[in-house]
Amino acid sequence: MLNSQGFDQAVLTIITGLPFAAVLILVFWPGNNSRHWKYFSVLVAIATAALSLYVLLQYDHGFRLDDEKYQFVNEWEWLPSLGVSFHVGVDGISAIMIFMTGIIYITAMLMTWSTEQRVRDYLILLHVLVGGVFGTFTAVNLFFLFFFYEVAVLPMFVLIAFWGSTSENLKVYLSLWRTNFRRTKEYGAMKLVLFLVGGSVAIWIAILALFIESGADSFDLIEMQRTGFGEVFQRVFFPLTMFGFGLLAGLWPLHTWSPDGHVAAPTSVSMLHAGVLMKLGAYGIIRVGVELMPDGAQDWALVLIILGTINIVYGALSAMSQRDLKYMIGYSSVSHMGYVLVGIGTLTTIGMTGAVLQMFAHGVMTALLFAIVGYIYEKSHTRAYAAEGEPDAGSVNMLRGLAKVMPIGAFIFAIAGLASLGLPGLSGFVPELLVFIGLFQTHPWAGVLAIVGAAITAVYILRLMAMVFFGTPDTENTGWESLPDITIPHRITGVILVATMVTIGIMPFYFLDLIDSGVAMISAVSG
Repeated sequence: MLNSQGFDQAVLTIITGLPFAAVLILVFWPGNNSRHWKYFSVLVAIATAALSLYVLLQYDHGFRLDDEKYQFVNEWEWLPSLGVSFHVGVDGISAIMIFMTGIIYITAMLMTWSTEQRVRDYLILLHVLVGGVFGTFTAVNLFFLFFFYEVAVLPMFVLIAFWGSTSENLKVYLSLWRTNFRRTKEYGAMKLVLFLVGGSVAIWIAILALFIESGADSFDLIEMQRTGFGEVFQRVFFPLTMFGFGLLAGLWPLHTWSPDGHVAAPTSVSMLHAGVLMKLGAYGIIRVGVELMPDGAQDWALVLIILGTINIVYGALSAMSQRDLKYMIGYSSVSHMGYVLVGIGTLTTIGMTGAVLQMFAHGVMTALLFAIVGYIYEKSHTRAYAAEGEPDAGSVNMLRGLAKVMPIGAFIFAIAGLASLGLPGLSGFVPELLVFIGLFQTHPWAGVLAIVGAAITAVYILRLMAMVFFGTPDTENTGWESLPDITIPHRITGVILVATMVTIGIMPFYFLDLIDSGVAMISAVSG
């Protein structure tokens, strides 16, 4: 048996390996009982989340600048001649990201209950995706960080192109060619992969340049940080990490893949996409860009803040103009990731701490929104909504008055929506407040615009809830009086994610102390 110290050394390897072990078991699972596969996948997710909670609770918040940076460290040599080793460890930033992933892992697997087409293949790809995410958050070696990053991203194409959906009622008019085309699931999948592969090229160039320039003959983050890099080198290569990783974080103007990918993706994939994958991009900017190239971060911080501020305002305005629930949440995610990006751009402890907590808060909140919207679309076969009096309000496919037929679903959606607009007592308030403070300390004009974006968010969230859930139901045309309320898997998902949002809202100090233990080391160097 492993003693406590031995288990602590192995726990991150177990967390990363469990989803891949589930893949192997599913591949060789005899028989064809899809229900058993789903139960098994949920159990694997629960076990992984429990281990991520163990890491969160056992993490020593007292680690500061004079101590070792990473905890739960384990290292296996793989290609020692090239300095490539399976080196895992966590600081306060990655510890909370692992916990967030564990929570969303469970809820995403619960949302597979209604999947009926090629269930085994669908579950296998989801496990691969999550395993890649865990590997990215735990990797201390840049080679494996990039490897797992790619493992997490690539399954998205098949998951969206095969199991996704095409919105029949959404068309884009191209005045230049005077033609219409549908944003099909294949279009969304291909656009997502082409954008993300382009970002990966920039990231890999930056990693190879860091490896060669360091002269340490190692891809290890700790070794590279000890070596340091020249100011000119950092000024040239930091933007490769900022735009390469930023692309996955929805950085404007490289964000357009994200809403289309959200809309086309099945519910579980949308939850993982917005809740987890977009956070890999922001995490990469912090871990590879700011941590290894602090001087470059100083030179490019203003650019990151400008683009992130555009994210906030543009994303909020775009979300307000949408009449498809998934597009609204997709553009809302672009806006909320703007708070993360500008928080990183402040390069202050308070701003970056707010950015990391915003990553966690947004991941949980947006996963819940997509879970409820996925159920509405599954049962009503539409995601379109309009206020009474608007041109499309008379359509038989418009969502209105759902609170009367699915009150529990409406209540859960409302909680997530209120967290999105930053209501005190829920998960969105504290991280946005910290980001605002960081901005006003460094770039007050950006702080003003960020608050304007928050105000717009409140407008479109409250307007959406009024139109979709609390409007007058048109039961004569739609027949939605028989629409069932959310199912048991959705209710369990709601309980898990709402409890998490409330915990962050009323007890943020534990999470802030955890994050600060990691951020303080970075901001002390970059600030």
